[in-house]
Amino acid sequence: MTPSSSSPTRSAWQNPWLFVALAALALAGWQWLETRQQLNNVQQEVARRLAESEAGNKEDRGAQKQLLAQVADLQAKLGALDGKLAEFQGQSETLQSFYQEMARSREEATLLEVEQAVTLAGQQLQLAGNVPVAVLALQTADARLARLDRPQYMPLRKALAKDLAQLTGLPFVDVPGISLRLEQVVAGIDKLPLAAYGRPVESSENPPAGNVLPWWQRSGGEIWQELKGLVRIQRFDREEPVLLAPGQSFFLRENLKLRLLNARLALLSRDQWTFRNELKVAQQWLTRHFVADDKAVQAAQATLRQMSATEINVELPSLNQSQAALRNVRTGKEKP
Repeated sequence: MTPSSSSPTRSAWQNPWLFVALAALALAGWQWLETRQQLNNVQQEVARRLAESEAGNKEDRGAQKQLLAQVADLQAKLGALDGKLAEFQGQSETLQSFYQEMARSREEATLLEVEQAVTLAGQQLQLAGNVPVAVLALQTADARLARLDRPQYMPLRKALAKDLAQLTGLPFVDVPGISLRLEQVVAGIDKLPLAAYGRPVESSENPPAGNVLPWWQRSGGEIWQELKGLVRIQRFDREEPVLLAPGQSFFLRENLKLRLLNARLALLSRDQWTFRNELKVAQQWLTRHFVADDKAVQAAQATLRQMSATEINVELPSLNQSQAALRNVRTGKEKP
């Protein structure tokens, strides 16, 4: 190589800009390669992300479809539940109306029982003067109202309580006991001995079988019985009893029974004057027509005297308060 030909080459290698250009070119190539590699990585990452997103979208669409199916199933079940709820509400309303109807019927029946009890108590007081039965009837009416436990019945219960307090404060008259004692006296009238006969009638005794008396003893016994019938021994140191024909004793006893039965009716109707008057007449008849020293007659006289001293004409209260309160309850229920 000649000096003339190598000089430009040396001068070119000695030029610094050439190295700069070469370095810049190498750097640019390296950056291009680096950028290309990064771009490839980004493309792969984007492709991967797109693939994952597509798979996620598919899963989301599947899950969405499944969720929509579940929602549709739930909506169907909810519709069925709504139908059952409506049916249950209808049945509940029907049962509620039926229960209300039963409650009204039960309440009406209870009010009817209360009305009957108050009416029975009033009848027992007015017709028979039977205070214990009237008290029991009013207590039964109050117990029926207590079972209802309704505030609208409190005025009626207060009226019942006032009437019960008045009835329980009355003096006790044992009307059934007095009536039974009169009945016992009436039952014993037929057994009381009459004073007009002087002595009880002797029953004829027949000779025992197997012991036949001779004819003369039998004839003597018959004659003696006839003679005994002709003679009667009687005391006259006291008032002579009224003589009665044999057939009149029956009517005497029956009339005495009628007197005592009239006294019993007067007792039930609380007629004090008639009660004492009939007992007085009965005592006079017992003294006049029956044996005074007989124990049965004396017991009958003592019973009649004790009953004559009994006060049976007790002023009974009316049940106006309870009846008025019951009418108010009925009027209030009839109003619309």
